[in-house]
Amino acid sequence: MALSIKRRTFIQQSGLLAAGLMSTHLPSLAAPAQGNPTLEKKLDRKWIASLFERGAPTTYLKSRKELDYIGMPVGGIGCGTLYLGGDGRLWLWDVFNKNQTGVIYKNVKWHEKIQFNYDFLRPFDGANYVEPVKDIRPLDQGFAIRIEHDGKTIMKRLQADDWDEVSFEATYPMATVRYVDKTVPLSITLRAYSPFIPLNADDSGLPVTILSFTVENKTASHATITLAGWLENKASIYSANNEEYYRVNEAVRDAAFSGVMASSNSYNWADETFTSAGDFGNFFLASFNANTKVNTDASPDLTAPLFDSENATAAKIEQRKALATVSNTTTVPPGGRVELNYAVAWYFPNLSFDLLKKEGGRYYANTFKSSRQVASYVHANFERLSSETKSWCDAWYEQSTLPYWFLERTFLNISTLATTTVHRFQSGRFYAWEGVGSCPGTCNHVWQYAQAVARIFPSLERDTRERVDLGVAFHDDGHIGFRGEYDTQPAIDGQAGRILGIYREHQMSADNSFLKRQWPKTKHALQYLLAQDTNGDGMTDTQLENTLDAKWPGEIAWIVGLTLAAVKAGQRMAEEMNDEPFAATCKRYVTLGAANMEKHLFNGEYFIHRPDAQKGRTVIGSYNTCHIDQVYGQSWAHQVGLGRVLDKTKTIFALKALWKYNFTTDVGPYLKEHHGGRPYALPGEGGMIMNTNPRNEEVPYGVKDAWQVTYFHECMTGFEHQVASHMMAEGMTEESLILTRAIHDRYHAAKRNPFNEVECSDHYARAMASYGTFITACGFTYHGPTGSIGFHPKLTPHNFKAAFTAAEGWGTYAQEKKGKQQVHQLELKYGRLMLRSIQLERADKAKDLTVTLDNNFVKATIEQEGTSAKISLAQAVVLEKGQRLSVVL
Repeated sequence: MALSIKRRTFIQQSGLLAAGLMSTHLPSLAAPAQGNPTLEKKLDRKWIASLFERGAPTTYLKSRKELDYIGMPVGGIGCGTLYLGGDGRLWLWDVFNKNQTGVIYKNVKWHEKIQFNYDFLRPFDGANYVEPVKDIRPLDQGFAIRIEHDGKTIMKRLQADDWDEVSFEATYPMATVRYVDKTVPLSITLRAYSPFIPLNADDSGLPVTILSFTVENKTASHATITLAGWLENKASIYSANNEEYYRVNEAVRDAAFSGVMASSNSYNWADETFTSAGDFGNFFLASFNANTKVNTDASPDLTAPLFDSENATAAKIEQRKALATVSNTTTVPPGGRVELNYAVAWYFPNLSFDLLKKEGGRYYANTFKSSRQVASYVHANFERLSSETKSWCDAWYEQSTLPYWFLERTFLNISTLATTTVHRFQSGRFYAWEGVGSCPGTCNHVWQYAQAVARIFPSLERDTRERVDLGVAFHDDGHIGFRGEYDTQPAIDGQAGRILGIYREHQMSADNSFLKRQWPKTKHALQYLLAQDTNGDGMTDTQLENTLDAKWPGEIAWIVGLTLAAVKAGQRMAEEMNDEPFAATCKRYVTLGAANMEKHLFNGEYFIHRPDAQKGRTVIGSYNTCHIDQVYGQSWAHQVGLGRVLDKTKTIFALKALWKYNFTTDVGPYLKEHHGGRPYALPGEGGMIMNTNPRNEEVPYGVKDAWQVTYFHECMTGFEHQVASHMMAEGMTEESLILTRAIHDRYHAAKRNPFNEVECSDHYARAMASYGTFITACGFTYHGPTGSIGFHPKLTPHNFKAAFTAAEGWGTYAQEKKGKQQVHQLELKYGRLMLRSIQLERADKAKDLTVTLDNNFVKATIEQEGTSAKISLAQAVVLEKGQRLSVVL
């Protein structure tokens, strides 16, 4: 355990104790807790209370050695991986279609053998968790500033080495970097992002990073500043490596749009191998400012020429570093501020996979033919793209009442879309690995956990259900191949999850046209699912693939429950499609299956896996252990407003068992006794173990030698987020926040990249289950075709505000309780929202109801059952951007 001990020492020495991180505040859990789990785990009540506080954005500091590992993806959907570093420089640059495994591939020596008897870690195994990646800079890029003030000249590069302090505010998709130095009389701030606009996948899929600098002068005298940015031409980075090739920097100069396009060329004009390579393409360094100086052949040395030199002649550069610069000089008056905007765009369209050649290259090649065109489009639409991105950030972070850290951790995993985990082809098809370069085919038993994409970019999920799950992956018997073209066999959990996804995608549609098109195949997929119950007891028992990469026989609580949720979603869809006979079939199945699951698979404390009658426990399974996903079906049900699938009391018992047996404030003691798992949590860190053995059985998993047994000893964030979202939905708010915070603190920037939750490789898709915890914290329900929306906040319901997304628009929802009066407000920030009904929470009987749309009264009625109040509008209303609907009870 030497490596882990060193890491723990490093954490303590980094000043994290003072920063109030979980890993230094939560004691080791030496034995299973009894009674009240929160108290028995001896958590600091003040620390728990702090989890509910609004707080401030998580800000990482140079002075605390917290910047080195930060890599925030700042490209568009399916555009490769470009990282924004903690000091504002760009790094990694995985935009060249290399399709490697992991953000970098490496093997890390490990102290024990893990899966497949390896004594080292690969990116599949957590190599980049144990030894986080940093400082990968295949090309040179940066900015520098020259300040002339009160007769003095100061020149500094905008990187950590040159400043007393640099801070990084981790609010994806728009990060803020601040530079502070005792010698600099000005305030200098960078805001970096790629356009990110929920519901607009195309404008959120641009291969560009925007770098907006703000300089404020708080002194009493004028200051003249010059900002210079540089970029090394590394087009054809792998191909153009000898005297047969050269690089070209070409200047573009306009009134308020200038820059340099950096490309490569071959002396052989017919070099098709060169032009069809994945790394063939170009970059563009752009200035969106007036009076820009452009230099096509520059030096980044921190001297006057960096700031003042101009050369607009096309530069043909051979056998040496090819650098280009843009620079701007302006005066900042006393008390004034200036903003200078730049962008780095790229264009490497030759994406290719052997089985997917018909899909074409990168999606952005449909619209653009060069990086210059990308930069030109961004410049022409800069005000809209930047303001809509900022509007989302304001709605998500600034206007919310939820804790900043919670908003960060539940949202930032959607940055996976801006990494090489995800690709989008010219055909429009969305395609993904499980994690960067690991396990192909948009694997449905992994991606069905990811709740974020369907809520933020629902068109991508609708298209994937139609084009892939019910298209290329669909088979005549109704099964969905779980890896599309790459593996055509069914995965039982993936099949159920995709059916639930079809229902979710229907809900996130403006009308029922999607479901109408998909219903025949969806019904067939449901019939296949129903057929996996061979004895007719409502519990799936067919031995099929699952997400833990084995085929378990018997009746498995998490698979049975997930199937029941899918079939209940099938009932709802059948009812909407007026298929009453099939709806009745589904209803009977769910009623029978839930009763039998609760009777036969609940052991009085948690749900289990009942072995196959013939095979017994001769095959790997979870059996009498406490499995992390045991009530996952009910968790999914909360995501799509299905109500109860499983008995609430038994479900909460199961969640409390997970808290009691599986959650630990320090995984170290557990890992000391249980070996072979991949290190996604290290000693000194908290998390929820996949499977534990409360009954202390000698062979709890049926076999000892199956390599998949090692999964049971791991902490994988996607599963943990799923449990956290479920706990939040069931009112276990403290436990949900503590578990989410455990993950958040494992990914503190002093230890590793906060934006890269690792499972089987980097930027793992399942981690996008984190958005589900936001959904349940808001108690959000939505059905676009019927125009219904609902909120039942679990955090600060007396004074609550958060963002929401719908089929055609997004905005904020707020509720405030004053005495017996409640005020609820929906404000639209983007698009449109059609509403016919609103579901709200009301503790006592509402006596009066007033509904207004921008102060105009709307006729409405109220029906109340218990604490649930349904407001039905006499006529459908449509909110447009900027409008506000108010409900006063």
